[in-house]
Amino acid sequence: MAVEGKGDGGPQQAGLTRQALVQAALRVLEREGVHGLSMRKVASELGVKASSLYWHVRNKEELLDLLTDALMADAQAPPREGDWREQLREYCVRYRRHLLGKRDAAKVVAGRLAPGPHLLRLMEDQLGRLREAGFSDADAAMINYLLGAFVQGFVLQEQGPLSASEAMGAGRREVATAAGEQLRGLPQDTFPHLVALAGDLTGPSMEDRFSFALERLLDGLSALLEQGGRDVRKEGTSHE
Repeated sequence: MAVEGKGDGGPQQAGLTRQALVQAALRVLEREGVHGLSMRKVASELGVKASSLYWHVRNKEELLDLLTDALMADAQAPPREGDWREQLREYCVRYRRHLLGKRDAAKVVAGRLAPGPHLLRLMEDQLGRLREAGFSDADAAMINYLLGAFVQGFVLQEQGPLSASEAMGAGRREVATAAGEQLRGLPQDTFPHLVALAGDLTGPSMEDRFSFALERLLDGLSALLEQGGRDVRKEGTSHE
């Protein structure tokens, strides 16, 4: 590795810090989305050559690792009020709101395990609450993953266009209403359930869908806690 500050584009020569790099990348992400994020554009945002960035990150993937943590810098854990179910519900509600408030945040963080100080703070807090609630260590770790994956996946789902019509500018409710009408117009003898449930399938808001799914998830965790948890060592340790 080159000695810091020597040669073209060194951090000292360019006045570049990792913090400045991350903040510039966040601005590009907010402006152009994850697909528009590139090392070249981040360098341009900083007014330096792209080669300067490689003192801190080797490629875009490493930059996304840094962004995964930076996006959580202002995420707040809920107060320790109510029982564990109320606290986990509020965790998920806040996390969804947080991801929706930052452009393409869910696309950056989904599936990534790149814990920095901000993620570590939130994970430590949540794991502590789960253990205090009586979940086993193995279950607490699994639940920590489950809650993150659930919220991230839901946000990815609700931010994706329902169809080409929405992608081209139609309103989401307009598209859902049209889909409902299409379902109602199907041959009833062939699709009796789709015709009967057309309104139920296309009518609920994303808020209602999120609340329903979250409550069912919490129901499952309640049942797990009542059963006394499980021992993953008896279930195998494969990560596949």
